[in-house]
Amino acid sequence: MLRIPTPAVAVLALALASGALAASGSPQLQTYFQGTVDSPTYQQQTFQRVAKHWKQPGPKGTPALGKKTIVQAILDKDGKLLSTAVLTESGSKAWDAAALAAVKKAAPFPPLPKTATAATLEAHFHFAWVSPPG
Repeated sequence: MLRIPTPAVAVLALALASGALAASGSPQLQTYFQGTVDSPTYQQQTFQRVAKHWKQPGPKGTPALGKKTIVQAILDKDGKLLSTAVLTESGSKAWDAAALAAVKKAAPFPPLPKTATAATLEAHFHFAWVSPPG
């Protein structure tokens, strides 16, 4: 499921690596964009690039239910990744490393839309371990 409500947020439940893990939780990626970029197309492209590079750690690398890693990314107008930082740790070093790696491997990103007013874009990628839908 991919939806972009206001304010701009992209949400997609990532595919599970193992059926055994499904009983206790499922991974989820949410992306939040700085207010100056309001293009749903750009937001979807950026989200999908990171989701494509997400490699979920095995069961021992999964954080406790409800925990998440937040990775901040700063992009320039051309889509170059200027910096990354882990703003919130999940309690699992493997999960945090996988989240940071997904953002870094997704670079370079598409150029910012022409409507973007700032010289850079700040995006936050939330990699969470959540209760399965049901």
